[in-house]
Amino acid sequence: MAAKGIIIKRDNNRYMNVGKVTPLVLVALFLVSLFSLFIFYSPNASTVFPNQRYDETDESLSQNEEEVDASEPTNTASENQEEERTCDLFKGHWVRRTTEESTYYTNSSCTTIPDSKNCFKHGRADSDFLNWRWKPELCELPRFDHKMFLELVRGKKMAFIGDSVSRNHMESLLCLLSKEETPKDIHQDSEDRYRTWYFPKHDFTLMMLWSRFIIVGEEQMVNGSGSGTFDLQLDKVDDDWARELPNLDYAIISGGHWFFRVMYLHEGDNLVGCVYCGQPNVTSYNSDFPLRIAFRTAFNYINNGCKECRNKLVTVLRTFAPAHFENGAWNTGGYCNKTGPTSDSEVDPAGMFEWQVRNAQMEEFEKARKEGMEKGHSFEVLDVTMAMMMRPDGHPGDHWGNKWMRGYNDCTHWCLPGPVDMWSELLLEIFNKRTSLSFGGNRKSK
Repeated sequence: MAAKGIIIKRDNNRYMNVGKVTPLVLVALFLVSLFSLFIFYSPNASTVFPNQRYDETDESLSQNEEEVDASEPTNTASENQEEERTCDLFKGHWVRRTTEESTYYTNSSCTTIPDSKNCFKHGRADSDFLNWRWKPELCELPRFDHKMFLELVRGKKMAFIGDSVSRNHMESLLCLLSKEETPKDIHQDSEDRYRTWYFPKHDFTLMMLWSRFIIVGEEQMVNGSGSGTFDLQLDKVDDDWARELPNLDYAIISGGHWFFRVMYLHEGDNLVGCVYCGQPNVTSYNSDFPLRIAFRTAFNYINNGCKECRNKLVTVLRTFAPAHFENGAWNTGGYCNKTGPTSDSEVDPAGMFEWQVRNAQMEEFEKARKEGMEKGHSFEVLDVTMAMMMRPDGHPGDHWGNKWMRGYNDCTHWCLPGPVDMWSELLLEIFNKRTSLSFGGNRKSK
């Protein structure tokens, strides 16, 4: 710009000399024209007016700031997408809660806790097992938001399908949601196996559909009493839950604990094997075999057998949650008296049969999800096995108040409140992720 200024000055002097022999008016007009040309064609014409330079600088900075602001959502979205790609919610460890974090409810604030899960009522003295939260390795698991959950399921019907551990999850969710709205108990059968709760403000129905094996399984009777031996029909789903499936928006399916007993396995009219029967000429299988076939049959029914099922049905597999009996089984003196979680380094899933059960479920789930995608059916997984392997402290133990079975410990179910509440934190994240993918929303982890 200095070079340009010198040229202009030299040019101006030259035209000023011409002005001595020409009318002053012509000189003035010419100078105005030349000055105009300089302004329009200079590489940085604003240097002529210092104040304009300042204004333009401010405008440029403002534009840069706007560009930064506009880019932040893109960067944040990119980071969130990267987090979703890299974060496995089911791989992590338990960490202590901060002082600001508390349990969502107490055994007195939630009035729907069943007596057998109300551990503090029945004398459990330690409470440190409540002071832990699940921490995925590469992200944070947000706390459960009861308002958000009820909004996501507004106008929907959800059923937990499975054994009493499935009911345990439903009872936990019921306590979590009751902070927002008190549900109405609209159905209970005589054996308390089938329950229906209704949240009128959100038009949300929550059901428990009890099923030992997911498939048809009948106990053999001896002299009118149960023998503890079961006949399983591997190719038929349990109609007690199957007939409700067309009415559901969400089916949370699980199972496993009933498969560790004597069973005879049938396909059609044929006996194809057994578990723990020890009979000659009958093929013997481990427990994970009938469990695998049971989930295969259930998923196949959801994908192909339920002609009236809604395409919007979301099927969620909740993987096997292990028991923690030590020094015996439930009926041979086994107990669970831990008061805190174990670390992930103390758990070797590769050598545990519970992990084989989980893997069998996952393999059948992946097959079903792949087939379901081709048919427009939705499958999700709630993989709690590894996390719950680390929580031997979360069971009622001998604090379950069963007057008919005194001396026996419950190391299968979970205290309320307790580690089982984390399952609904994961479930909400699954539902929220589906909503985010559908509508472009995002729930920021805290």
